[in-house]
Order: sequence, then structure tokens, then C-alpha cells
Amino acid sequence: MTWTEQPIFFVDFEGSRSSGILEFGVAEVRGGKITGTRTRLCRATGAVRAEDVAVHGLQAAMLAGEEPFAEEWEYFAGLRERGPLAAHYAGVENGLLKSVWPYPRNSPDFARPGERVIEWGPWIDSARLYAQFYPDLDSGRLETLVTRCGLQAELDVLAKEHCPPERRRYHAALYDALAGALLLASLAREPRLAGLTVMQLLALSTLDAEKRDALQQRKLF
Repeated sequence: MTWTEQPIFFVDFEGSRSSGILEFGVAEVRGGKITGTRTRLCRATGAVRAEDVAVHGLQAAMLAGEEPFAEEWEYFAGLRERGPLAAHYAGVENGLLKSVWPYPRNSPDFARPGERVIEWGPWIDSARLYAQFYPDLDSGRLETLVTRCGLQAELDVLAKEHCPPERRRYHAALYDALAGALLLASLAREPRLAGLTVMQLLALSTLDAEKRDALQQRKLF
């Protein structure tokens, strides 16, 4: 089965380990298209630093009436059971998710069909994929890749449809999740990349040579 046939859930968080997750955005990718989204604000569980507010625009006072992120266990555990998680520089999202719940439920191992695992990963990482598929792009920044790949107008249309009006910008969780999901979905427009398996995308998403070798069961190309 190619990766385009498998639901993939692109995740972005705003917040930090000190403040907790203040906002999440999830965009589902399937068949080379974005097929669903979800987002909400979350109450801070620690101090929100002024320098972080300057980036994401979320102050503790405006979040005081929201439920904490920990209330989303069933949703995120359910996502992990349905498909692999994805992010742009996935180590950040993986670390934040594990800071709340170290492990998901026993879930399918999408790198090894038929097996199961109790891990949030391995993750599909759009930054790592683009660095390998398009090495001429000199920056891995999300905004830069979206612009260089000619996807900004398409992102703005998606944001108008899915994002709250005040959160239609970079460093807003669903906007960034949509940006990364669009980068991933656009790979399906190239036949050589659309034909890859989920296992191959997962292998290409890890920088750890030993982990990559463990994921690979045959040559990638």
C-alpha cells in the first residue's frame, strides 16, 4: 500500500514544556489531499514566557477558561491507532506529546504491517523529507518551503476554510499544521514520490542510521 492510501495526521503544537501545550492543530492527509482538521486552545499548565507570547500570541489570561490539553487523550490516542503522526521537525511535537502522555495505547506499527507497538512514533517528518527530495532548497523553515514551492495561495485558501480568523498565520497551530500537511500532500503530485510506501517515508524521516536501517526492509528506490 502506498502512503497516499493511508490516513496521516499532521500535528502542530504551540507552547513549551514549561507552559504546556497551549494550542494544537491537526490536519488529516489522505490521497494527496487534506481531508479533515481539528484545533483548539488549551489552558496553560505552567508559566507562559513573554518571549513565547511574542511568537505565538497566546497569553495565559486568554486561555484561562479553556480545558487543558490533557483532556484530549482519547482523540490523540485514537489518531495514533488510525495512522502515523507527522510534523515539520517532528522531534519538537514528539517531545511535547510525550511530556503529557509518555505512551499511547497499543497501536499498529505502520512501519511494519501486521505488527503493533506502544510508541507515538516513528513520525513522518516533512522537513527531513524535503531536505532529501529537494536538496536545492536552501532552507527547511516551514514558511520558506511553502513560498518556494508555490503553495502559499493554496494555504491561504485552506486557512480561510479551516482556521479561526485570528489564527490564520504562521505560529498558529492549525495554520502551521495545514502548511506542513500541504507540503506532504504536494509530494503526491510527483509519481516517483506518490508510489512510496508508508515504511519508506518513515525511514526517510529519521536521521538515526540505526533506526533507519531497522525500518528499511528493501531499497527505497
